[in-house]
Amino acid sequence: MNKILYFDCFAGISGDMVVGALLDLGADQDKLYQHLSGLKLSGYHLHIEKQQKLGIWGTDFKVVLEEETHSPPHSASGPHHGHSHAHRGIQEISALIHDSMLSPPVKSRSLDIFNCIARAEARVHGISPEEVHFHEVGAIDSIIDVVAAMICIEDININEIYSSPLHLGEGFVRCAHGLIPVPAPAVLEILQGVPVYTTGLRTELTTPTGAAIISHLAREFGPLPEIQVEATAYGLGDKDLEIPNLLRIIKGQRTPRSSIWLLECNIDDMNTQFYSYILPLLMEEGAMDVYLTPLIMKKNRPGHCLSVLCDESSLDRLEAVLWKETSTLGVRRVRVERRVLERELLSVPTRWGIVAVKAAYYQGRRLKYTPEYEDLARIAREQQLPLPQVYKEVQLDIEHWLKEQG
Repeated sequence: MNKILYFDCFAGISGDMVVGALLDLGADQDKLYQHLSGLKLSGYHLHIEKQQKLGIWGTDFKVVLEEETHSPPHSASGPHHGHSHAHRGIQEISALIHDSMLSPPVKSRSLDIFNCIARAEARVHGISPEEVHFHEVGAIDSIIDVVAAMICIEDININEIYSSPLHLGEGFVRCAHGLIPVPAPAVLEILQGVPVYTTGLRTELTTPTGAAIISHLAREFGPLPEIQVEATAYGLGDKDLEIPNLLRIIKGQRTPRSSIWLLECNIDDMNTQFYSYILPLLMEEGAMDVYLTPLIMKKNRPGHCLSVLCDESSLDRLEAVLWKETSTLGVRRVRVERRVLERELLSVPTRWGIVAVKAAYYQGRRLKYTPEYEDLARIAREQQLPLPQVYKEVQLDIEHWLKEQG
């Protein structure tokens, strides 16, 4: 089944809000405790309860440090949470995750997120990621937030994740270095290329941890895609605001039949080398697919029909690319109906590690599957093997794994 999550970040996003919303959606709380026990980290306990913000109920997830229950807050609190923090660097956190009993996908995703935060902080402070030693990434609560979020994502088993533009907040927040502007510099580094906005709320809404989690998970940022809604869940933020301080997650399935748009233009007077630049650009700007069809045009001149498939939200933006980057003087817009097979993205263990595999289903039965090219190419380079050999042996591993799964 092609299951989708949509993160509606109308009040921003933080690590604890993500975990709270995923638990509210149905992630197994017992599994969360069990898997977190595989992380060799002590000095904390979890507080999980149903609560409400402005009449909307959701799940409140908090990491409570044991020292907080016995002593006043530490004076060197981090910029985004009111907890006391240990000074840990990215190398210590990487070793902690590598040495844990967490599953390989949870380890990989968690490490990617922490490396993202470390790179952002390094750019802000003008040092290398390995030199970064700071409260936010080294805090016990941040480590638990990230790892717990990845455990819950694995448990829910979702194919695609999308997000709204991110509400950042504004003003200033106090950290170990003094007052810094909101959004925090690291947040803006992490969210380069991501649509963001503010509405005048003078508080921090999106934290570095939340920004790194959603930038890693989300396939796309924009309006809610066309889905059949199955469930809605809420994760609570700490502060009481004039808006509900909640992260909303909407779960649904892609509708098997949907309407999309086809943009087309016929071109016979442009340097064909330009297509090598234009086609990837159209994909980067949100096209679902881009392709060229050879034509014989008027006056028997060879040309091409440039076709772009997209959803309605990308229509004007992609049409603008065609006007600016090609020699065309006209673009056709056609609404088309498409049907798609149900899809599932699997993480399959192979002799060379985890490989992403896209499986397709027809009438509830698996019809076909294929390993992701990027993973195969990476293995071929790392192992210095021919790509066809890697493909053949990975296919055998996938077949064996699928038989074991039944």
